[in-house]
Amino acid sequence: MPEYTHDFGHYGARGIKGSEAAARQLDRLVEGIASPVTSRRGLLARLHYLNRSPHALRQAKEAGLRASDRTLRAWLAEERRPNRANLDRIDLAYWSVRRLNVARYLLARLNSRGGTRVELHPLNQSQVAQPHQRVLGFRTLNIRQWDRIVAAWVAGDERALDDAWIDQIADLGSDWGKYEYVSNLGFAA
Repeated sequence: MPEYTHDFGHYGARGIKGSEAAARQLDRLVEGIASPVTSRRGLLARLHYLNRSPHALRQAKEAGLRASDRTLRAWLAEERRPNRANLDRIDLAYWSVRRLNVARYLLARLNSRGGTRVELHPLNQSQVAQPHQRVLGFRTLNIRQWDRIVAAWVAGDERALDDAWIDQIADLGSDWGKYEYVSNLGFAA
């Protein structure tokens, strides 16, 4: 069984870790507020979402929102406007809480009917000299258990996500090392 790739890109290959591509795809599946946090509508929508319950507010503060209750009320009443750093914290807290809130629903969809088929698109070797290119093809894989992947994604733990992802792609057999890095991957829930 191959080991982890230690010197990716040495010969010019381009791609991203499969676990990172999976996290990006999970992020795309989580629909949320489309308006940017810098707009009035986007800011107020995020603040209302984060203040809808004591539980949501506690999750937002755990996710990095460092504003007092008084400041939050002033932002909601539009008496004051958050500075750029606070806008970034509000947006980050919103997406963290949103991920946490939809994780259970998303997990049920991904695990239903025997799992979800994932399409793995091989890494880009267009910049690799011919003698160093490997034969890589498009592959599909059915992941039956998404629990560890989704839990690591919600927690933002890249190492745990990578370990969980590698455990799943090991089902490709001895070829799994060729798909540790990909140009893209796709799945739907």
